[in-house]
Amino acid sequence: MEKIKTMEEAMQNPDLSEVVEIDNELKTFIVEYVGKELQPESEEITVEMVIEVLASHFPEVVFALAEENFIRGYQQATDDLGEPAERCIDAADTPYDEKTNFDVEGYHQWKGPDRD
Repeated sequence: MEKIKTMEEAMQNPDLSEVVEIDNELKTFIVEYVGKELQPESEEITVEMVIEVLASHFPEVVFALAEENFIRGYQQATDDLGEPAERCIDAADTPYDEKTNFDVEGYHQWKGPDRD
């Protein structure tokens, strides 16, 4: 019988604790840099350590990857719901007021060219 996980355990990414296997020149450079920066007790460098150093020294890369991952996840969620992404995004962008009954033309007037 499998142990029931706590929410915290379920939300952890096991890939982060993997030790980086050096198999090319770039990984060698990164692992050596992270090792000098963090000076871990063991000589093993994990994926999480690399991300930590990248986030502190090169946040633009980490933000770009995170943003792309978020957008892809959002797109997948809308696809899973069976709704076109544009419709969901437009609905989230539309102010809801029971007194306002937008028809298609009224919606396009409200949205305007600068709200895309």
